[in-house]
Amino acid sequence: MTKRFHQAGRHPSDEVRINPLFARHGEASVPRYRLPDEGLLPETAYQIVHDEIALDGNARLNLATFVTTWMEPEAARLYVETADKNMIDKDEYPQTAAIEDRCIRMLADLWHAPDPHQAVGVSTTGSSEACMLGGLAFKRRWQNQRRQQGKSIEHPNIVFSSAVQVVWEKFARYFEVEPRYVDVTPERPHLTPEGVLEAVDENTIAVVPVLGVTYTGIYEPVRDICLALDQYQRDTGIDIPVHVDAASGGFVAPFLQPDLAWDFRLPRVQSINTSGHKYGLVYPGLGWAIWRDRSALPEDLVFEVSYLGGSMPTFGLNFSRPGAQVLMQYYNFLRLGREGYYQVQKASQEVARHLAGEIAGMAPFELISDGSDIPVFAWKKREDTGWTLHDLSHLMRERGWQVPAYPLPSAMEDVTIMRVVVRNSFSMDLAHLFLEDLKRAVDQLERADQPLPAHITEKRPFHH
Repeated sequence: MTKRFHQAGRHPSDEVRINPLFARHGEASVPRYRLPDEGLLPETAYQIVHDEIALDGNARLNLATFVTTWMEPEAARLYVETADKNMIDKDEYPQTAAIEDRCIRMLADLWHAPDPHQAVGVSTTGSSEACMLGGLAFKRRWQNQRRQQGKSIEHPNIVFSSAVQVVWEKFARYFEVEPRYVDVTPERPHLTPEGVLEAVDENTIAVVPVLGVTYTGIYEPVRDICLALDQYQRDTGIDIPVHVDAASGGFVAPFLQPDLAWDFRLPRVQSINTSGHKYGLVYPGLGWAIWRDRSALPEDLVFEVSYLGGSMPTFGLNFSRPGAQVLMQYYNFLRLGREGYYQVQKASQEVARHLAGEIAGMAPFELISDGSDIPVFAWKKREDTGWTLHDLSHLMRERGWQVPAYPLPSAMEDVTIMRVVVRNSFSMDLAHLFLEDLKRAVDQLERADQPLPAHITEKRPFHH
């Protein structure tokens, strides 16, 4: 018989009680914080996990996350059928590798690479890994150029706005690059050409504008930044490349703003990342990093992996991961096409614009953004009236809605905003229900004799 471990002194909460309806005889509980001595029936183990995650929030009502929370049943079936494929084993799963390459060519074409078949790309676990790869390529490229010029490779820096996603701060810290933040202000609410020129120098490895800032959803002016850097090169001889963090906008701008020049149409843009699991409409986690051509990616960072009797270049920080998400991205490309992606993103934008307009008409609020870029908008309170947006966030959660309230970045951290991310699963019908609950919550706060207790609406860090 399996050895029984000492149980003395254990607290009742250390045990998970099993419902007698689906427990075997003698199974009353399992330990919560250590491996059980013996196993359970599969249906019993399933039921325990299934019941516990019912306490999670409803993903459809999560208006904080950019990540896809709904896909069609056919996609879900494909997910289950292909979850066992290891993306890194390109020699064992050559067709999955081939489909990954097709997706890279499709994205390179979508983003106007000069020759999509000469572009270099890779799928990743998400935009965070893709950003790390983009930054690493720029650092190595800068170092190689400086060595050839006989110059120091110490003190590299990278430039972005203070509203950039935290992954860029991680990149700078992990890979020892000085981050140069251009503070957002009421006058300059995003990265501007003027702010860039104040920050760059000969040690700048890249400038990173964001196509869809996580705080507000707005596009930073990639074209104007590139033009400013063109003039800077003419004046100084210093050539500074651009990486576009299009985690959200990379799957929106090509369809909703097709004439906007932000991508490889601009020669200074050397690489782009996006999240397949955001507006690419795939379950997490999937990202993409694309370089305009082979010269943009230092060869010493690329490993050659053999498959189908040939070789395929690979470049990544992760190793084993499921191939299912890549296959679901290809499913979406086939299922939707350009017109389908346009229809899906347009519907989300219409919901965002409608909600933004209604909220702008409510007396306590002032819009920060209106959903005109990616389907994301944000607002702030006009004045202090005894309740806060954190109070409002708490009341909305009581109805199941997860709507974040958080401060803007440094130099504007005294301003707290709320933000709504509209995704494919957030219909106009749900938007009307959300609006009714929002108005009801605001009315409750306006009529309250005193603010909600501080411990209920305790301000917690918000991670985008």
